Amino acid sequence: MLKPKIIVPQRFLHQQLITPGAEFGVLCWNTQKLTQTLKFQLALSRLLEEFPSLFLLLQEAKLASNKDWHLPHWSYALAPNMQTNRSHYGVLTASQYAFTEAQPLLSHHREGMFTTHKSYMLSYHPISDEQSLLIVNVHAINFVRTNHFLRELELLKAELLHHEGPLIVAGDFNVWNRQRRLHLLRFCRSVGLRQANMFDAQHIKTYRQNPLDFIFYRDLGLKEATAIDTTTVSDHNPIYARFVL
Repeated sequence: MLKPKIIVPQRFLHQQLITPGAEFGVLCWNTQKLTQTLKFQLALSRLLEEFPSLFLLLQEAKLASNKDWHLPHWSYALAPNMQTNRSHYGVLTASQYAFTEAQPLLSHHREGMFTTHKSYMLSYHPISDEQSLLIVNVHAINFVRTNHFLRELELLKAELLHHEGPLIVAGDFNVWNRQRRLHLLRFCRSVGLRQANMFDAQHIKTYRQNPLDFIFYRDLGLKEATAIDTTTVSDHNPIYARFVL
């Protein structure tokens, strides 16, 4: 079985706390393995100028095995679900705040079509001496029976129930039918998550009219949330939310 890894080419130098009343942005994007392309990197730079973000959550990220990903002033961690001699693929969480911990997870089941696992990243960011903000970067399992999808949500729920502070869960949830969507909504209720309803929601990636990408949150104030049209870059559009602690 492929073991998850944390790839941290930059040291976690950012030591500031997220203070009460602080506002911060979260940009979430399934990048279709395009992270090493110039087109993607230019698009990301433009997005971060227009939508200032202190957290960046990417699904289907691709990094070269022998190179650091060039993202100045950010620390990041990758939970790969596939790797070759040349590249690592998986979910990537980047932050301009301190990480106190980055915990990668692999799905227990493999996807039927590709026989690969999916990966998740749980990262913790200090807000006080005793509390932290937990951010969960999700690329949910696909091409499996619904009961396997539910089982993966239950395993993730078990991790989240131990956290007492603010929480963000975001990513590509692959809820392309009614059953999966209902399981996701029940999961959110069970851990006290609210959905960030997107402005320009028509830009969110859908399958059979079901949106796939979401940002959920708990114990935070939501200032704005929007889906951003970048259809010439990836098969998914990024989604963005700005919160206040």
